[in-house]
Amino acid sequence: MAKPRELRRRIKSVQSTRKITKTMELVATSKLKRAQDRVIAARPYAAALAEVMGDLYAPELAERFPLLRQPVGSSRRVALVVITANRGLCGAFNANLIREARRRIEQLEGEGARVDLHLIGKKGSRTSSSRSGQRRRNGPTLATNRGPSTRPRSWIRS
Repeated sequence: MAKPRELRRRIKSVQSTRKITKTMELVATSKLKRAQDRVIAARPYAAALAEVMGDLYAPELAERFPLLRQPVGSSRRVALVVITANRGLCGAFNANLIREARRRIEQLEGEGARVDLHLIGKKGSRTSSSRSGQRRRNGPTLATNRGPSTRPRSWIRS
């Protein structure tokens, strides 16, 4: 049996860890709320942008500008952008994103499309590079970007 001093020290340690975890949870909740607010605020702009993009295309313009032409033939090229977190502490978020991306890649490749994969975030790029047994058959990962740092560096001057 442990001595009373050791038990008190252990109880304090567990309480301290609980406080830290609770604080981290509150900070994460606050960040998530801010991110959700930004997404909601950006919806009108996204809708307006989609409308403008839809208005830009017209068949008569496609004749004059080759970039507006629809591709001819059955080969289709799709860019899949997967944005994962840079750190953990988000439950199964990254695992679910990666699983869904793999499912989507298989579906698109089954339809005959050539999929170009773009990964943003440390977790996604690590998973892509570490799973050599599950490398993509129809093409490599085109780009990985670990995203902006969450910690500013003192040596970067503006």
